[in-house]
Amino acid sequence: MARILIVTWDGGGNVPPMLGIGAELRDRGHDVRVLGHPQQRATVEEYGLAFAPYVHALPWTPERIGSGLAFLTSSLKLFTDPRPAEDVRAVLRHRPADLLLVDCMSLAALRATARSNLPTVVLVHVFHSFLTSGWARGPIGAVATLRGMRPGPLWTAADRVLVASDRELDPTGAGPLPTNVRYTGVVQDRNIRQAASPSPAVLVSMSTMDCPGQAGTLQAVFDALADLSVRAVATTGGAVDPAALTVPANVDVHRYLPHDEVMPKVSLVVGHGGHSTTMRALAHGLPLLVLPLFPKGDQPAVAAAVTNAGAGLMLPPTAPPARIREAIHTLLSNGPHRAAARSIGTRLRTQDGASAAVTEIEAVLNARPEELRTGRAHEEPSSGEDSSAPT
Repeated sequence: MARILIVTWDGGGNVPPMLGIGAELRDRGHDVRVLGHPQQRATVEEYGLAFAPYVHALPWTPERIGSGLAFLTSSLKLFTDPRPAEDVRAVLRHRPADLLLVDCMSLAALRATARSNLPTVVLVHVFHSFLTSGWARGPIGAVATLRGMRPGPLWTAADRVLVASDRELDPTGAGPLPTNVRYTGVVQDRNIRQAASPSPAVLVSMSTMDCPGQAGTLQAVFDALADLSVRAVATTGGAVDPAALTVPANVDVHRYLPHDEVMPKVSLVVGHGGHSTTMRALAHGLPLLVLPLFPKGDQPAVAAAVTNAGAGLMLPPTAPPARIREAIHTLLSNGPHRAAARSIGTRLRTQDGASAAVTEIEAVLNARPEELRTGRAHEEPSSGEDSSAPT
């Protein structure tokens, strides 16, 4: 049994793969603790994992961010804040670990783990191509570099970089990769199955984060559905108040619903291009209409991968209801998009990303020298650093 510290953040689609791997580690007998934002406690404990909240890191909530500029500003603060490193060091002093599993975007935590000499595994919850190009080379990467947290070297220093995605859909997957990078496949429910809706039905699911213009895009989708002979269910998350929308009679709106319970009953998913929701829809063999909400995020890349694979269509988030209606009508037919989505779904359902990830993690543990595998070589911070520990 090894002691594993998972370091994550409250971002929506990044959480399920990390916790799925955490649950697999737990099931294999490892002692797992998760460090994250305080509001994540209930979600983490539902997976049967111990939780420690950030104490030093800046407060963060994904549900109330605001305009495009505010979104970018909030993201810069979140990913380049150096203070999560203090929380990592405090937790390790309070409860040593044998290995750290860190979200790829948690740069301060990665810098702290690099200095700890502990085995470290990075989890990538987006396309590897987006992470290493669009994200690392954009504003966040630039600011992080100025603050001594250049993303590339932090990932290169890790024992493993695990990409919880489908290698055939990721543009990076066909080319040469750094020696420490492994594709695990999508982390998903092992009981996931091909959707078999007996009648046309649509799931509308936008981001749980407060993306710019999200309410307007949702309203345009609802207006498009109002004139179609289909039933639909929509989830708004915490970012959009359903009461602020005009909801047609054929649409049932919820804040949250388990997608794996809804997707087997629908014929199409209309979404924003979030990696997690998109991969889940494809695993169910469902075509997608993607309206990327945030052009600087991974959503356009995910939408492009879906359309290039023939499994869906992409429209701008400002598309009028008439164009959305036409696209939905096209995708509900039993045509080439549905056939492509079913083919991808067959492939994705053979992947067990959580199991593959844990096998890689255990290989890292077994390959390290004994003093590192037991945490005895952990480098203690200087006496002048804060010694408080989250509990």
